[in-house]
Amino acid sequence: MTTIVLVIQFVLAIVLTIAVLLQKSSSIGLGAYSGSNESLFGAKGPAGFLTKFTFVVGFLFIANTLTLGYFYNQSKKASLAEKIKVEKPLKKYPTVPTLPTSTNKTDEAPKAPAAK
Repeated sequence: MTTIVLVIQFVLAIVLTIAVLLQKSSSIGLGAYSGSNESLFGAKGPAGFLTKFTFVVGFLFIANTLTLGYFYNQSKKASLAEKIKVEKPLKKYPTVPTLPTSTNKTDEAPKAPAAK
């Protein structure tokens, strides 16, 4: 099923690319094929038809992308992180040595001078 959806995705990508390139733009682009008002699509030319066609193909492309993601996610239930094997359990972290406390008054910091 995933293979069929993937092939449809490629076909939709190609059709969507061609539909976008055929539309008229301000610089004419590849849309220079319709020169007269007597075209197959009517007096306005293919602008309305191609716009609607591009919208429909774009919507199908997005829906197919979501479907492809769903099918791919269903087939790959296992995570790569679950496949990592830990050979040895980690030991406890070493404790940080503490400074010895002294009862001598000489080890204390000098007091600040009194304010005048």
